Amino acid sequence: MSDGLAVLGCGKIGEILVGGLLASGWRKPEQILVTSRRPERAAELSERYGVRSTTSNPEAAREAGILVLAVKPTDVDGLLDEIASEVTPDKLVISVAAAISTSFIERRLPDEVPVVRAMPNAPAQVGAGVSGIAGGSSASPDHLAVAKEVLGHVGNVVVVHEALMDAVTAVSGSGPAYFALLAEAMIDAGIMLGLSRGVSTELVVQTMLGTARLLGDAKMHPVELREVVTSPGGTTIMAVRELEQAGVRAALFNAIQAAMERSRELAAGHE
Repeated sequence: MSDGLAVLGCGKIGEILVGGLLASGWRKPEQILVTSRRPERAAELSERYGVRSTTSNPEAAREAGILVLAVKPTDVDGLLDEIASEVTPDKLVISVAAAISTSFIERRLPDEVPVVRAMPNAPAQVGAGVSGIAGGSSASPDHLAVAKEVLGHVGNVVVVHEALMDAVTAVSGSGPAYFALLAEAMIDAGIMLGLSRGVSTELVVQTMLGTARLLGDAKMHPVELREVVTSPGGTTIMAVRELEQAGVRAALFNAIQAAMERSRELAAGHE
């Protein structure tokens, strides 16, 4: 496998990945090739990151050993038609197109081409994302290790069976929106209680960051953390009671279930 990496259809997530790979030193600019259908976008990426760029997807697929499919899901079929003749089993295809199965990609490429499906999320923009990955029928543990290494430069990576990728999409892919909605509500509540927007925002955002570190870095179980904060007869227990009576827990269960079902619907539409 060539050590060159091509990001085909280098939009937002593709650019985030390129930035992470270069910042970590895992690849040099000359080892990365990006494509865009717009010449001005390709030139912009070259100037910003020092990488090579082209408007030709077949050219990029011919040259690189690792191909990252970063186009919108609706554009994947056309992209695969473009590059199929240039993709061989010694290359690795990593798709970050939401709801596109490995089987969909495999059917449009030559036999035995290894394909890995990935679902990164928005915090990858600050190197704090998490991606779920799943291998297709020809992807070996070594291929998964390479994909994990690539995506590991913008956050954590978990390997799951592909049947669980819709659940990954519902939990972590859509997850930042749930936290953003919670943050918005908490900030507005602080303003209602008399805090300025700036102060309320800082209190909420730092509380979320600190809580995430306790759950992640300190490995505290959510129940343990909640019990540490919740004193008998205190303020927190009254707030938690209100949340439980309002059905917040059930609402989150239902929301994530709905997101997973929608992911499955979208995936079925591409089969």
